[in-house]
Amino acid sequence: MLVYRITARKYAGDLSGYGAAMYGGRWNKKGIPVLYTGENKEIALLEVIVNTPPILIPELDILTIEIPDDSITIINIEQLPKNWSSYPAPVILTDIGENWIKEGKTIALKVPSCIIHTSHNYILNCRHPEYSRVKLIERRYFRFDPRLKK
Repeated sequence: MLVYRITARKYAGDLSGYGAAMYGGRWNKKGIPVLYTGENKEIALLEVIVNTPPILIPELDILTIEIPDDSITIINIEQLPKNWSSYPAPVILTDIGENWIKEGKTIALKVPSCIIHTSHNYILNCRHPEYSRVKLIERRYFRFDPRLKK
């Protein structure tokens, strides 16, 4: 399956999850390397927009990444607490992510997007023993339309 990531060109070649490990995120605690991706280019872009102040939007690349279809754990909205999409994220979500990482059963965790609940993000476990099955298929310049900064 293909997933997408839009990220600063400076870091686009790094699929190690280092950035997420440095700061933590909605689904990972600080110190846990994961890679946040989206099921389509549109949700990947929306994630960049809501997580980056408009004045700081850097030069961006879009990555097309192939993940194995047979290594995905799915979390449905019904399995999450009512406040799962709140900002800041409730701590229970990083606990869910940490438990998934510790179980080590799958490379990817499919979760609903907080922005569009019917879309999904895929969190990739960069320490999974089979993470080498994750392949960067394409890396291209991403033109960020300046009207999105408004």
